[in-house]
Amino acid sequence: MIQWREGTVVEVLPGWPGVEAVSVEVPDLGTVRALAYPDVVGTPVVGDRVLLNVTALERGLGTGGYAVVVAVPDRPAAWPDRADDDAGHLVKARYTPLQTMVLGADDPEGAHHARLQDADDVEGMPVVAADLHSALPAVLAGIRMVRPTARVVYVMTDGGALPAAFSRTCAELRVAGWLAATVTAGQAYGGDLEAVTVHSALLAARLVVGADVTVVAQGPGNLGTGTRWGFSGVSAGEALNAAAVLGGLPVAALRVSEADPRERHRGLSHHSATAYGRVLAHPADVPVPTGATGRASTDECLVAVARQVEALVSSAPHLRPLPVPVDGLLEALSQTPVPLRTMGRGLEDDAAGFLAVAAAGVHAATALG
Repeated sequence: MIQWREGTVVEVLPGWPGVEAVSVEVPDLGTVRALAYPDVVGTPVVGDRVLLNVTALERGLGTGGYAVVVAVPDRPAAWPDRADDDAGHLVKARYTPLQTMVLGADDPEGAHHARLQDADDVEGMPVVAADLHSALPAVLAGIRMVRPTARVVYVMTDGGALPAAFSRTCAELRVAGWLAATVTAGQAYGGDLEAVTVHSALLAARLVVGADVTVVAQGPGNLGTGTRWGFSGVSAGEALNAAAVLGGLPVAALRVSEADPRERHRGLSHHSATAYGRVLAHPADVPVPTGATGRASTDECLVAVARQVEALVSSAPHLRPLPVPVDGLLEALSQTPVPLRTMGRGLEDDAAGFLAVAAAGVHAATALG
């Protein structure tokens, strides 16, 4: 199940917060790029022998072309120093070889336990759910177009990458001041706060960080089988169920495409129809981008999406479609501090997709009053 290799670090490459990147010479494979999470395995340097997991790399799957460093076995000085770790008993990536222990936001040992122990209400906070990590900067662009000072928290679920550090997007959005914090939920770990469930993550976002709006989406990467139910992003519907149960305002960000070669994702993706029409069981707002952009293919797609949403609502009356004008949104999307990319496509390639999720951000910010 796991393809193991060992090699020698020959170069340290540019990384990002929480991630070290190295070039490793591997017998029979040549030179490969590899990622190391210093908090988990330590910090490799040139000359170190490293143990690698190359499973996804050899299969050409979505790791961005990287192997993953599992251990720096010969140099204990490289290993993480656990002496000063905070207390905590949440184990994430449980019973895998790299399970890690973290301090939960509501851990009895932590500073926030008393506040969260009996918490049950996020006080009407808008919660935007999206099925892809790539939606995050576009949702934030929509929020900031209306409320540039809104305090926004990202809840990262465990359908994609488990380490929050893998997301360059989150790191750069934090540096730019677009995100107040990240809360990692479920098996995901490495956020500013750790949570057991999406429910406790939403409570921590609101009551600990003071979020005005929270965005919930899986981490980078996702798992799909080309079937209706075999897609990790279906959890977007479950996230909005959690928001509703906790007294939040559920906002469904639609997955839309004008350029995806797969018919099931053209216009309104079948994944949105499943997540919000079948999994979601509570009333939720569904922002629908409307208006003209001056781009023929984009405008045709948005008209088709409006019809598709209308058809979806006829069988899912808990959904509340709400038109959101696209005026000014393309300009807002062009100014994000991180590149907009989804399934290999940028804003110029698939404007309708980014407009749809940005519309959810606009609606969430408008709901703040």
